[in-house]
Amino acid sequence: MSDRSTVTDHKVQSAVALADNGSEVLSTKAMFFCSGLATAAWAGIIPIIKANTGIDDGTLGLLLLCLGMGAILSMPLAGAVATRLGCKLVMLVTLCVFSVVLMLLPLAQNTIQLVFLLIVFGFGIGATDCVMNIQAILVEKRANKTLMSGFHGFYSLGGIAGAGLMVVLLSAGISAFYACVLIGLAMMASLLVFHKGLLPFANPKEGPAFALPHGAVLLIGLICFSFFLAEGTVLDWSGVYLTEYQQASHSKAVLGLFCFSITMTLGRLTGDKLTERLGARLVLTLGGLLASAGMFFAIAAPDMHWALAGYALVGAGCANVVPVMFSATGKQTSMPQAIAVPAVSTLGYIGVLAGPASVGQIAQYFSLPAALYVIAVLIAVATLLSIRVKV
Repeated sequence: MSDRSTVTDHKVQSAVALADNGSEVLSTKAMFFCSGLATAAWAGIIPIIKANTGIDDGTLGLLLLCLGMGAILSMPLAGAVATRLGCKLVMLVTLCVFSVVLMLLPLAQNTIQLVFLLIVFGFGIGATDCVMNIQAILVEKRANKTLMSGFHGFYSLGGIAGAGLMVVLLSAGISAFYACVLIGLAMMASLLVFHKGLLPFANPKEGPAFALPHGAVLLIGLICFSFFLAEGTVLDWSGVYLTEYQQASHSKAVLGLFCFSITMTLGRLTGDKLTERLGARLVLTLGGLLASAGMFFAIAAPDMHWALAGYALVGAGCANVVPVMFSATGKQTSMPQAIAVPAVSTLGYIGVLAGPASVGQIAQYFSLPAALYVIAVLIAVATLLSIRVKV
């Protein structure tokens, strides 16, 4: 009787753990989706803000630097706060922050207002990105199976939804402000539905709140830097490139990001099985080469349709590189995970900061296509570096 009771209790506990993990997986996917949704919505209004304020490429690059600065400043702080207060509380606060700021961005009338709003927007996005990856690593370990590509797939799915919604809403004559209000309210509503699966804890505190990356973490961070840089370039400059070099209208400027997001999403949603079948090493190498080739193709394209095909190749190539790198961060032993994830996230977002801003400066002195060619070469170099990462 006692043995039967023990077996029954074990089955009940296993069922409860499975249900809890299912809720955690769903809530983690929702956070990734909201982050992608907000980022794509911002990308959709960049050409509009550029036209409304009359800023040039160089000024736009510096403004995008403010967004990256906000993200970088937030990441070490978010990791430390999550260690004390848990992932749940941090993500509830930061998601609400960037949802509200997204609604205010279309109202900006000058560069001073944009600087302030983009720093705060970047702070919210960066903190959410750092902590949702901490949650993703913990949930993946608790589930004892590969989940990271699927989580990042929902970020890309959010990118598709955001880009698609902006195309539909702007083409229908709805102002950028009301479009952003609709998206911001939808993200805050999602918190009411999915907050229960957010973890009330994070990694235990080990060592300092922040440390300079070294060893495997530094290498992983440099690779993430390069691929975040490529993603940030598509996010912030594909619309400008299509409108100014491929004669796309403002309502269709977001199609480059849309195509990029579709192939990235498909790649990530199938990435967990693909990685298990082909191995992480082959996925990294093939992905990097495809992304570099796609960027070259998009720049050399004779018209908008071929450029969109190039952006689609970039999305397919980049799809599983960053997820595999974050899984590798959870496996490495050179730094405690509590500071390794913020360190990798910070290096990645330095790419978000330096990339689009550098593209703006190079475009100012040479041309936008010349700047994009530099990004294509950097992706190829990062692919070679990935050979040294233990995956």
